[in-house]
Amino acid sequence: MLSVYAFDAAFSPAECDVIVGLAGDSALADAGLVRGGANHNLRRADLAWLDDREGTDWIMVRIMDLVAEANRTHFDFALTEFGESPQIARYGAERQGHFTWHSDIGDGVFAARRKLTMVIQLSDPADYEGGALELQPDAGVHAANRTRGSGVLFPSFTLHRVTPVTQGERFSLSTWVHGPAFR
Repeated sequence: MLSVYAFDAAFSPAECDVIVGLAGDSALADAGLVRGGANHNLRRADLAWLDDREGTDWIMVRIMDLVAEANRTHFDFALTEFGESPQIARYGAERQGHFTWHSDIGDGVFAARRKLTMVIQLSDPADYEGGALELQPDAGVHAANRTRGSGVLFPSFTLHRVTPVTQGERFSLSTWVHGPAFR
């Protein structure tokens, strides 16, 4: 997948445990859509935002380092900021957690300026069934690596989805990098 940059080990399994633990420190919010809308036919997940949690600076430093290297060697996009808090998403089988095909660029103040999306796999693939992160950067559909701690970075206009979780629960960490509009 030329337009997708893959990280084999963005975070260690122990670091993934810490990040998932951060999500459990307080109640998770029902996932919405850009501009605060909600449609459970499109997206069913629970969210926690890193900016709302203490002791998460090391996570953002790691993300910034990974994005900087990948952008320098692979994308060469004009990037200016991380304007939104990274989010920990929980997709649970009890409500068939999922997110249908979508891109991450939208009408919101920050969503309109998203250039790159990063998704990190926090769960062990043995802990859930379903829940595949699939990307469509071209005419084909490609499944992201499910190895715990792996991740993908892709242009925010790339279509992607999370298939319904049918057993267990899947956790992921997502963030967006912003910049001037594409030309």
